[in-house]
Amino acid sequence: MLVGITLLDERDELIEQVQVYGPIIRVSSEGIVILRNGTGAEFTIPPDFEYVSEAQPGEYRLRSTGEVVIDPDYTSSWTVRGASRESAELYAKSGFSGFERA
Repeated sequence: MLVGITLLDERDELIEQVQVYGPIIRVSSEGIVILRNGTGAEFTIPPDFEYVSEAQPGEYRLRSTGEVVIDPDYTSSWTVRGASRESAELYAKSGFSGFERA
């Protein structure tokens, strides 16, 4: 799975764009968990399949690292409004893990 999270502040100005990829290791009511970029670290997104799509075949280049992900099975794209620099660091590290959902 390839995941993108766009983090915007209160004025809808871009703070950061997080892009990660990895195999899905767990799906539950708590979230969809992938192994981040082959590091073994877990990265979690909400279990909302409205934001999960089958990926089109091809190469996907991560803007932040230049890495190329070839033919991922799924993509997921999120926008978080009202984020801060501090919360952006947490999202970049582990996704939505540890954040309360509304």
